[in-house]
Amino acid sequence: MNEKEIINIIDNFSKRNIEAFYFDSLEEAKMKVLDMIPKTKTVGIGNSQTLKKMNISRVLEERGNIVYDKTFAKNKEEIRDLKRKSLLTDWYITSSNAVSVEGHIVNIDHSGNRVAAMVYGPDKVIVIVGINKIEGTLDDAMKRARNHAAPLNAIRAGYNPPCVELKRCVDCLTKDRVCYNVVTIEGQYIPNRMKLFIVNEDLGF
Repeated sequence: MNEKEIINIIDNFSKRNIEAFYFDSLEEAKMKVLDMIPKTKTVGIGNSQTLKKMNISRVLEERGNIVYDKTFAKNKEEIRDLKRKSLLTDWYITSSNAVSVEGHIVNIDHSGNRVAAMVYGPDKVIVIVGINKIEGTLDDAMKRARNHAAPLNAIRAGYNPPCVELKRCVDCLTKDRVCYNVVTIEGQYIPNRMKLFIVNEDLGF
């Protein structure tokens, strides 16, 4: 992205009460997360390949934050407990399936815990995305989430809905469906509750 494009997308999100930042690298974004979140605050984690690459859960935990990350769980009961606790944290960190230059954040979730926390619950939310997830319009962002991200996440989670083979969404009703919750965030009524970190790297699906 060039400087004009960066300024434009930051401005578009600002108009929707979402504070956007641009970073040249994931490491820079990680340092900003650590600087922004006090060590005394609780942190919920919305599972993503981007956050795993950052190793942000372990780093936060090792410095003293209480972190609720379902990937730390040993069984299904612990997964459910950690998901619930993450909904009431001081900060919540996650990624997104797609964002638009216009200022939309589009997410597709299986159980819905990630989108639930993004919409309501935690006091502050940080959404970290690579430039590969930026699309021009809401329609383009939705197509990316449905036809690109959803099939890849299905494979990652061990599911095999029709979109895996077809490479496109067919609104299936199979037991392997992963897109039970499709949520578009068009803004925040609490100014700057949500922060969008745009990283100049290809990250996640």
